[in-house]
Amino acid sequence: MRPEQVTEVMHDPLAQELLHSAIPARMAYNGTDGNPRVIPVGFLWKNERIVVCTASNAYKVKALAANPKVALTIDTDAQPYRALLVRGTASVEIVDGVPSEYLEASRKSLNDEQQFRAFEAAVRSLYKQMARISIAPEWAKVLDFETRLPSAVEQLMSPDDSAGS
Repeated sequence: MRPEQVTEVMHDPLAQELLHSAIPARMAYNGTDGNPRVIPVGFLWKNERIVVCTASNAYKVKALAANPKVALTIDTDAQPYRALLVRGTASVEIVDGVPSEYLEASRKSLNDEQQFRAFEAAVRSLYKQMARISIAPEWAKVLDFETRLPSAVEQLMSPDDSAGS
């Protein structure tokens, strides 16, 4: 997929809605044992990248250092389903303290200011370092299951040109 096509998809209004929602992303990657993993992650859309922060000693940090290819989905749980599918390459940076992106991503699901301040104090006392995982989208697709369907379903719905021949 060409970079301008990825940008167009990522800036689609539905994609933007999902990227700024409190819905966790599901991130898929390959473990160091070669087996696939899928995990829910909080995230932030910032500077044309999906940013995920985690403990610096998390298994996924080691796995992404070995193989940085990932896939993500951010999707709803009610019909008609909505989904943003993304594939890309992750870069991992170990940073001192708690990255601002971690707090911004957490704020999406913590609306009460007092609750957020308590959460922030707790994580600042826990983490001396964190890993900032930044994912550059290289392929993306938006599905709304009304006008934009998975390609296999679109193929089933289109008339087969060779059937009448």
